[in-house]
Amino acid sequence: MLNLDNDRDFPYYNGIPKMSKIGWAVLLICIPISYYANAFISTYVNDIVGSIFFMLILLIPVLYFSKWDYSLIFQKPTRDELILAVLMFLAFTAYSLIFSNLLSAYGIPDVGNSDANVITITSLIFSMMAEELIKFIPLMFLLRVFFKYTSNRRLSVISSSIITLIFFGLIHLEPTVSIFSVLLIQGAGSIFHLYVYLKTKNLFASYISHLMTDSIILIFVLFGFIA
Repeated sequence: MLNLDNDRDFPYYNGIPKMSKIGWAVLLICIPISYYANAFISTYVNDIVGSIFFMLILLIPVLYFSKWDYSLIFQKPTRDELILAVLMFLAFTAYSLIFSNLLSAYGIPDVGNSDANVITITSLIFSMMAEELIKFIPLMFLLRVFFKYTSNRRLSVISSSIITLIFFGLIHLEPTVSIFSVLLIQGAGSIFHLYVYLKTKNLFASYISHLMTDSIILIFVLFGFIA
């Protein structure tokens, strides 16, 4: 049985600390800005620089509107949080293999693996934190909205998580990929990484789980273990 800090709570949703409407607006606008900045800079410079901007465009406003109190979002992972991160990495890997093979068997196009090289793998250090923030910002915003009107914390967490996972899946949609595929793999599949955050309230723990997942995939592609 893992020993996790059950006294730690989500920030913002109950007004502790208070996030202004302007703050929420800026954070939500930063999501598409960061996404397109990453694509543009990665194309004209390289993936590492693009991923750094991807992360900073999201991270700096989050910290600014949190009055630079990073402890609201990040904690030094405990041993049990790291164990949970690894377990959820393994769970996502199994889930992804099973459903990717099922999609392939039915001829449903899946999201292809990126070209793997040292630059793309290194860029994951920054881009995976950006992707965790892309989930964190709408999750906290929706949690605040649902809790404000229902005062039901459990319902708010569940509803916010479902919408966030759908959103996260859809941002992976490409012209050659089935919407069913991204909703099943990148959307629903991300519940494993999100679960780490929901249990620990520590974005660094979910980041580690997410980073392990994408790093291992690209390393396997690099060495030819998977196509």
